[in-house]
Amino acid sequence: MKLSAKLIYYITGSKVAIALLFIISLPFLISGIASQYTNYSLRDQQRKVMTSIRKNGVSFYLQGDSSYGSYTMLKQEYIALEPVSDTTSTDTIRTTRRIVEQDTLSYRVLSYTFREGNKNYLLEIGKTTASINQYNKPLQRIALYMLMGLIAITLLVDLIFTRILIRPLGQIIRTKLINRKFPFKEPVAPVKTTTQDFRYLDQSLMSLMEQISADFQKEREFTANASHELMTPISILQTKMENLLAEEHITEEMSMAVIAMMKTLGRLKKISSSLLFISRIENDQFARTDHVRPAILIAEVVEEIGHRLEEKKLHLEINLSPDVVLTEVNQDLMFQYFYNLINNAIKYNRYGGSISITDQRTPQAYTITVSDTGIGIPQEELPFIFDRFRKTNLGTTTGYGLGLSIVKSIAVYHGFEIRASSKTGTGSSFVSIFSGAI
Repeated sequence: MKLSAKLIYYITGSKVAIALLFIISLPFLISGIASQYTNYSLRDQQRKVMTSIRKNGVSFYLQGDSSYGSYTMLKQEYIALEPVSDTTSTDTIRTTRRIVEQDTLSYRVLSYTFREGNKNYLLEIGKTTASINQYNKPLQRIALYMLMGLIAITLLVDLIFTRILIRPLGQIIRTKLINRKFPFKEPVAPVKTTTQDFRYLDQSLMSLMEQISADFQKEREFTANASHELMTPISILQTKMENLLAEEHITEEMSMAVIAMMKTLGRLKKISSSLLFISRIENDQFARTDHVRPAILIAEVVEEIGHRLEEKKLHLEINLSPDVVLTEVNQDLMFQYFYNLINNAIKYNRYGGSISITDQRTPQAYTITVSDTGIGIPQEELPFIFDRFRKTNLGTTTGYGLGLSIVKSIAVYHGFEIRASSKTGTGSSFVSIFSGAI
């Protein structure tokens, strides 16, 4: 999962979690706020009453009666004032029940005792809990709407900010990883960012790519130089051995020894030539400007190697589209590519077997499959068959030296893919997938 997706999921999830927590606690918050406001309102009314009593006296309320009581029309609020004999000081606010005109109602009641003149009085100011809670649901809806609006705004801002924040990371991935093919030939400019971590990552990747390119270039130069330098002494040794065989006094035993040495020297020459060839491919010394028809090219390969088919009595079936053209390729390299594949299909085939060369064209790619009925490749060796100097004993045959390495190098150089599948004792298939210029 991409980092941007994880951040979006995290931000969205955290906002949803906060919203759910707020929704669950909202009734308690509103109830607590309403209760605190009611307490404040009762205290405010208490201050007003006490101010009036201090100014006008308690008789202003009693007016000759022993007590005073007043209710609103709907009995939502009341105020009561009466003398008490208890000298205990009281100043509380609590929820209790009161009987008002034969109705039992629940009130939030402020009880306060004070002394006026020589008497103690009890002041009670009450407000019904129903009137207190009548605005709870509207307040909850308003708070919920505001919460949803704020979450939507903050979510949008967070998403925009997140995209802006991690945009340099996406540019680093696209320019340094996804759209880069090894070997790295063109330098890439550093990504502009004010984030120190991204800048450090970009610089580290660029430094690593430069180091890899330098090391790979040294390896290619060493391979090319070593292969090239070996060709001269090999040729000299080969000439001297041929001259030695021409000597009249050489014995048969010496001749056999010289011939064995010439075979070894021939293998060394072939290896050096192959390494030099691979080095030339990797050093981009071949132009890719040709237009090649696979049907014609493979026919030329078969014509050159056809005598080997007759030696092993192999049946060859070719079914290729004649109108397909591969563009921006090197004809000589493509000839070598299919030559090695078909040569291997012959070399590791059984006597009297068959070889099939077919193609398939889809909107996405064009594929050519070279299949044989040979001895096959062990499954444990299949992932390594394109590695250099990877040899495997297949019955009486030893294979996979540099031939398939050349095939892989040509495929990588042209930007197409090669896949291998095989089953021991049944045969092998090599599929070339051209998804570029066709």
